[in-house]
Amino acid sequence: MIKVVYPGTFDPITSGHEDVVRRATGLFGEVIVAVAASRSNTLFSLDERVAMAREVFVDYANVRVEGFDGLLMNFVRSQQARVVLRGLRAASDFEYEFQLAGMNRNLYPEMETLFLTPAEQYTFISATMVREVARFGGEVGKFVSPTVVARLKQKNNLT
Repeated sequence: MIKVVYPGTFDPITSGHEDVVRRATGLFGEVIVAVAASRSNTLFSLDERVAMAREVFVDYANVRVEGFDGLLMNFVRSQQARVVLRGLRAASDFEYEFQLAGMNRNLYPEMETLFLTPAEQYTFISATMVREVARFGGEVGKFVSPTVVARLKQKNNLT
């Protein structure tokens, strides 16, 4: 059974993230959605982001959601995993992800990074854009699950 770690800040988790995880469940024995503590400002706390992801993936038997702080490679090792999954939305993501994969491989040579692109209808969605649209009361239901919509409305005092 191959275990894969899918890391991100997931602030919030989007339909693009969901698509990558859904597809990964058919490729790997266990998918660990690793919600990273962030050093930059996030709309949601780590605990809130973990809770949202757990709600979104509740029906996936081989998905586990865990929060972590620190180096991704330390988390990957602690999970006895050797594969990291990263999503690529556009060519502009590639350069950063390529550098990150090289650094991670240097820190943990036994680890491999694999890339998945989301389905075409999700390539333009980013958590940053979703937060911004929601902040101004825009409809984001096409980009995130209903549980995330409710949390965004609550967080932005739009309920």
